[in-house]
Amino acid sequence: MRGKPPREVTLTVTGDGSPAAVDAAAEDKRRAIEHFIEEEEGATNRVGGLVGSVITAIAVGVSLFHIYAAYDIVPAYILRPVHVACVLFLVFLLFPMTPRMRDRIRWWDWAMALASLAVIVYILMQGEYFGDRAIAPEPMDFWIGVLLIALLLEGTRRATGFIMPAVAVVFILYALFGEHLGAPWTHRGYPPDRLVGHLYMTLEGIFGTTVDVSSSLIILFTIFGAILQVSGAGKFFIDFSFAAMGGKRNSAGRAVVLSSFLLGGPSGSGVATTVTIGTVAYPLLAKAGYEKNAAGGLLAAGGLGAIISPPVLGAAAFLIAEFLKISYFDVILMAVIPTLLYYLAIWAMVEIDASKHGGGSELMVEKGTLWRLFVGYWFHFGSLISIIAFMLLGFSPVLSVFWATMLAIGSSAIRPDTALVPRIVVAGTIAVGIGLVASGFPREEMLSLTVYSALVGTSLIGLFLPQLAPVTGRLVEALRDGTTGVLNVAATCATAGIIVGVVTLTGLAQRFADIIIGYAQGSLLLTTLFTAGIVWIVGLAVPVTASYIMCAVIAAPALIKLGVPDFAAHMFIFYYAVLSEVSPPTALSPFAAAAITGGNPYTTTLQSWKYTMPAFLVPFVFVVDPLGVGLLLNLPKGHGWIAVVEIALTTAAGIVALAFALQGWMLRRNSAIETALFWAAGLLLIFPVLIDALLGPLTGFPLTSDMPIIHIAWNVPFGLAAVAAAVAMQRLRPG
Repeated sequence: MRGKPPREVTLTVTGDGSPAAVDAAAEDKRRAIEHFIEEEEGATNRVGGLVGSVITAIAVGVSLFHIYAAYDIVPAYILRPVHVACVLFLVFLLFPMTPRMRDRIRWWDWAMALASLAVIVYILMQGEYFGDRAIAPEPMDFWIGVLLIALLLEGTRRATGFIMPAVAVVFILYALFGEHLGAPWTHRGYPPDRLVGHLYMTLEGIFGTTVDVSSSLIILFTIFGAILQVSGAGKFFIDFSFAAMGGKRNSAGRAVVLSSFLLGGPSGSGVATTVTIGTVAYPLLAKAGYEKNAAGGLLAAGGLGAIISPPVLGAAAFLIAEFLKISYFDVILMAVIPTLLYYLAIWAMVEIDASKHGGGSELMVEKGTLWRLFVGYWFHFGSLISIIAFMLLGFSPVLSVFWATMLAIGSSAIRPDTALVPRIVVAGTIAVGIGLVASGFPREEMLSLTVYSALVGTSLIGLFLPQLAPVTGRLVEALRDGTTGVLNVAATCATAGIIVGVVTLTGLAQRFADIIIGYAQGSLLLTTLFTAGIVWIVGLAVPVTASYIMCAVIAAPALIKLGVPDFAAHMFIFYYAVLSEVSPPTALSPFAAAAITGGNPYTTTLQSWKYTMPAFLVPFVFVVDPLGVGLLLNLPKGHGWIAVVEIALTTAAGIVALAFALQGWMLRRNSAIETALFWAAGLLLIFPVLIDALLGPLTGFPLTSDMPIIHIAWNVPFGLAAVAAAVAMQRLRPG
């Protein structure tokens, strides 16, 4: 998911020059960084005064409404339209028609915002059974639907750019005129009223799965992330990482990896994580010997991990749970080993960097800071892992994030510099809750109502009487950012509902699956390569969430049809949608990192490819390796947990071997044959099916078949032998 709207960025500028020149350079960098953040999150109107206060109050109200819906039942036919109404209303007020119109809200912005509310009011007035006449909508139903689709496309264009709405328009045209296309794309065709009715009067289009996830999970996790950010958790995770890694070999590189992992979990935004860490870490990376582009590549690679790091992951992870009808906790479990392997790849690369550049063991903070940080701010770790703890206790994902958010707000009051609410409010809430439960009231209901009532009351004080409790201003800021930070993702999800609706109406998914399999001639390897290419190309143009949704509904069926488990197919598409973030022209994290370091954006992107390249092959293991689902903590068919350990260790060894190959360095600079051996070892250990496809017809020897007696494929000993040979050659070679 995305982070907060564009924020102020503090920069450290090194080098000689007059104060004016330094200030100008810093201002140029700040503007460049804000540009890339806005590319990801949208350029918002710069409004203040009474209008700004009204928008803040509305955004806080939206957050409070969704928090209420987390613990009490709000029917889907009410929650989803209200969610879309709130999103569109704020999008038209906060996102200008063009960036140069950011000075104020125009009359047409107000008109479209109010029209959005009017449309949703009409839908709500029709009641629960509105969808019963979706096949034959009345004239008013039809024109209201057309207006909603037009408003949604314009709102999404403002929030995310023109590509996603353009894709949605193509799908609409396909539904209307697909009967005129040739096989295998043709379908029977649908008249406009039938299409519009399906898209907005049922729960299979705009108000379908994607908006369901956006209204019930994504916004709650965004609010949770905003609470952690405003309470200082992000700063603590960075300070803790640098304190923990200072004084060790390659301390700067290691600190970037650790801080990316800790900050990425609650952030879920690649660009935000890159910028937040980069402004602090770059001077230290430069001191450790990193040139500008290499430093930017490392920062971008670390930031990208935010989208795949538990417990929050990216917005697409919530959609995986909904598409597969599984618990979000299951998605988190599936992400554990791939996330660790991703950061193992970056860690291996920075360790090799240390060997190449001489590293650096300087203390980045004074001694004793680590313990003082932990003692003073330990509760931030509790907030980070609380979601997992609540899920393990049996709470649903929605209730887990509700209670984790309440816990984060309450624990923030432990320190004055992190407090979002006064301590007396926390103490009073606990006392009232205990008293009500002791009086015989239903425990869960009364606790939920008590903490929610305290949250609403404190928010109202922060909005209208902040002088009574100044710290409540932070709570208002967090609740505001929780809503505004989800607008672009929520708009994307709503527009993606158009695509999903067309696919379900026309049966396009199965046709597309047949087309892919036909081009691949039934080969799972080629189908997987084609699918990766499709996801990568789509990801060049649209954000991760949109890329995943589109490819999940049109490309995943091809893999599933060839026998790939549905969860493995969806995780494969999710990871390739994420990895497309480091590819131009939407390589926002590398471009933002280049703005910080002063490097070349495209060279920095190539450097980020180098750091993430080992991870590009890991998703193939899910799909083409019989043991690959073990990386997703699912037992391979006919195997036990030993197979999971085996595939994890084998993949980890392959990642390290590829790191040696990509860096051209192990203990010293590799010779050409040593690099070739490391490449061979990495591919044999991670992607043996590719080697089999290339060499199998020539050798007639299947590398992926099991050895006699022991159930280990031949590729494993061959790969380890290649690593051993390369290491031996390097050790025996004269310096």
